Amino acid sequence: MSPDKLVHMANQIGKFFTSQGPDKAEAGIAQHIARFWDPRMRAAIFAHLDAGGAGLDPLVREAIEKLGAEQRRRSEMSHSADPSRV
Repeated sequence: MSPDKLVHMANQIGKFFTSQGPDKAEAGIAQHIARFWDPRMRAAIFAHLDAGGAGLDPLVREAIEKLGAEQRRRSEMSHSADPSRV
């Protein structure tokens, strides 16, 4: 899926959640992407964000940044807790 399509989809999700106020909207956007986007889509939007995130609405950008940071933190924790990795 192209980055432009993912940006459009993410911004549409953002528009849906905007009426809930910034804090709830950011959490709602992140939660929706975490639950309903497959790992390849999430990886692609994170890569797009890492490349500058062109076209992402500010609230959507923040939600994706936080989601990416949380997923990296979880991944690091699971790797450090895995005894086979010692």
